[in-house]
Amino acid sequence: MNKLKQLLYSDKVAAIVFLAPALFFFGLYMIAPIPMSVYYSLHNWSGIGQRVYIGLRNWAELLKDPIFWLSFRNNLKLVVVSIGTQLPIALLLAVFLSSKKTRFASLFKTIYFIPLLFSSVAIGVMWLYIYDTNFGLVNSFLRYIGKFAWIRDWLGDPKTALYAVMMAINWRFIPFYMILFLAAIVAIPEELFEAAMIDGARGLQIFRHVTLPMLRPTIINAAVLSLVGALKFFDIIFAMTGGGPNHASELMATYMYKRSFKDFRMGYGSTVAVAIFLIAMVLSLAFLRLTRRSSKAD
Repeated sequence: MNKLKQLLYSDKVAAIVFLAPALFFFGLYMIAPIPMSVYYSLHNWSGIGQRVYIGLRNWAELLKDPIFWLSFRNNLKLVVVSIGTQLPIALLLAVFLSSKKTRFASLFKTIYFIPLLFSSVAIGVMWLYIYDTNFGLVNSFLRYIGKFAWIRDWLGDPKTALYAVMMAINWRFIPFYMILFLAAIVAIPEELFEAAMIDGARGLQIFRHVTLPMLRPTIINAAVLSLVGALKFFDIIFAMTGGGPNHASELMATYMYKRSFKDFRMGYGSTVAVAIFLIAMVLSLAFLRLTRRSSKAD
């Protein structure tokens, strides 16, 4: 009887009991859809009615689909801009706010945190008004400074639509990575900074030789999050341009949605979904491998 009580109240059993519901729903909503999507990708199916097995025809069509490859290139552009813009700006803001010399740091933290409080759709609608051709802030400012030649329909021009939306995406996610870096900086032992100052290091030297090396794991994790997030991005793009004009801002996720729920080609949409998963997994693993090699080299 005592052994039974010990077993029931043991830490392992308690952990299993508390984790079981979360693991069940994780498997149901996160893991199970992957093999299901692979299965649907082998069928011609409208989402209702009978599924017709067609083998790899959807995959053959995907390989020749110019719009899919256009959306893939747009996703790669978003990856480069996200990692190259969001992370450096977030890191600079985190270093600025973590400094003891920064006045009103709490106020700045609150202001920078504001974009995270809005839903992605609300942010998309807000930036629609910012880019409005007639009354938007961007064109109004250009009129004010006399740059009339620069005024344009930012979201209606295929040359600028994608990059205009990227501005909204950066505004949305920079605060998230700022908080991530800020937490990592605060966790760095104060003794390391004191030792560096005793050795004569100041400002940029401390950042380069103390802060940056200690933040390396966090930066790598943030880069992977940014990479995967950019590859499966959907909501702000869909709210602002819907992938237009003429697929200029089309992403793989918006293309998957259109083929699945507008064209009612669930089989082909599932093929695009599986392709997104495979691309994200391959690029993430390749990135992690490269970072590990560089870490070993250092």
